[in-house]
Amino acid sequence: VQLQASGGGLVQPGGSLRLSCAASGNIFSINSMGWYRQPPGKQRDLVAVVTSSSSINYADSVKGRFTISRDNAKKMVYLRMNSLKPEDTAVYCCYARIFSTDRGWNDYWGRGTLVTVSS
Repeated sequence: VQLQASGGGLVQPGGSLRLSCAASGNIFSINSMGWYRQPPGKQRDLVAVVTSSSSINYADSVKGRFTISRDNAKKMVYLRMNSLKPEDTAVYCCYARIFSTDRGWNDYWGRGTLVTVSS
């Protein structure tokens, strides 16, 4: 099982970006999918998560600006980021809790994609 994230880059304050993450491999079922971020020199924190029943949770710092969504058929999760601020600068990693027939339930992480918000 692999998670592949894309969509990071350099954006000016107030701008927008959309991150995408695709899950592939021996996947029978996916429970939660989400995004975490790790700013330079800081710990990794939750940004947003969506469960298989479409329950969504956001970090307080991104509520009203970020929107998480998922496409179960494509095994993808997205993060639309609007009104970006310099403090949103971080490496963003996608996450999924996946059931595979050979390994059962496990948590998987994709390689991060860097988002830099700067003028």
